[in-house]
Amino acid sequence: MGKRIRAQRRGRGSSTWRAHTFRRVAPAKYPPISLGELKGALKADVVELVHDPGRGAPLAALRLETSEEFYTLAPEGVHEGQTIWVGSKAPVEVGNVLPLGDIPEGTVVCNIERSPGDGGELARSSGAYATIIAHTPEGTVVSLPSGKSLCLNDLCRATIGIVSGSGRTDKPFLKAGAKYHLMKAKGKKYPRTRGRAMVAAAHPYGSSKRSARKVTTVSRHAPPGQKVGLIAARRAGRRGKRKRERK
Repeated sequence: MGKRIRAQRRGRGSSTWRAHTFRRVAPAKYPPISLGELKGALKADVVELVHDPGRGAPLAALRLETSEEFYTLAPEGVHEGQTIWVGSKAPVEVGNVLPLGDIPEGTVVCNIERSPGDGGELARSSGAYATIIAHTPEGTVVSLPSGKSLCLNDLCRATIGIVSGSGRTDKPFLKAGAKYHLMKAKGKKYPRTRGRAMVAAAHPYGSSKRSARKVTTVSRHAPPGQKVGLIAARRAGRRGKRKRERK
């Protein structure tokens, strides 16, 4: 008799898989669009820079001149006590928030909205940035960190600059405990054991016997105890081998 594999146990929502969200500071979202932003620019002060557990980039607490407060991702170069501007008439300087239609071509931006007023969804990880490519009648074309180009509404807001923490992944963890606590803050299990390293009763791909190994591709409609590996793979991974044979 086998046991429930990781994919099955994860779906039960026990404390083993639950992220410690009670330690998190706040969502990193822009405030709702106001008339002051559309017609001009609102002044905001950087109250403090804080660490948010489970997030790779620091947060900046901003207080608008309307006494409204919100948290956003801190770009590189922003410091406590700095004054930034939010709105269509804001200068194109690091830390300021402007609509994409008012940002010049070639400018580096981050924390971009996918639709006006959603608070920011694109280029938000540490060290991430996007580039304004062109302004068209349909909208603004933005080159994303993945290299993909996307045409967005001119009213979508973005922050000038690069998200802080760009060198975070350059430093190794050195100790397994440090990686364990990072993954725990994200609600992920660590360390993660390969299915091939398990016995046959513990995983569909388990067993050290060569004849017992199975193909790692699986149907998209497989049940949770079987839906592991390369789910709904488009090909078997032999494309490179065929090219070498042709040469």
